[in-house]
Amino acid sequence: MAARSQYEELARQLSAVGAVKRGLVRILPAECPGGSAGVLTLLARYGEMRITRLAELLSVNMSVTSRHVTHAVESGWVERFADPADKRSRILRLTPAGEELLDELTRRTTEMFAHNLIDWSDEDVGQLNTLLSRLRDSFSCRGSGGCPPGKHSGDCRAGHADDAHTRTPV
Repeated sequence: MAARSQYEELARQLSAVGAVKRGLVRILPAECPGGSAGVLTLLARYGEMRITRLAELLSVNMSVTSRHVTHAVESGWVERFADPADKRSRILRLTPAGEELLDELTRRTTEMFAHNLIDWSDEDVGQLNTLLSRLRDSFSCRGSGGCPPGKHSGDCRAGHADDAHTRTPV
């Protein structure tokens, strides 16, 4: 186990990640707030789904998810259609306009990271990706029924999407 001072420094560093998140928000087009970008990203990654599943993936409540989806639908990026298995429910699907916008968001995000991390090696970026993924896994599997510390097997993630806590546009 790391020393207490290491955990204190980690808390400070993670607080500073807000600057990175604010940078991501600044590159979004004005008509596409972060919540809508998250909706598009998850629909592209996981395909058609009900809004309840989307709320779970976004890790926000249904009313917030509904607002994000409504904006995306009104903007023409997402469509709703009847669930063939349950006509009372609706399935969400990315439209071609949504796919086009997501391509643009991906381009902008990639360019932002490439610009800001120009002095990082591929190995550095890969190591950061690996460690952030490991950090996310450590937090997501420590709840009830999760893995004991140091024993992450992946079983605690059964039934959950690999990127359930990812909220970035891409």
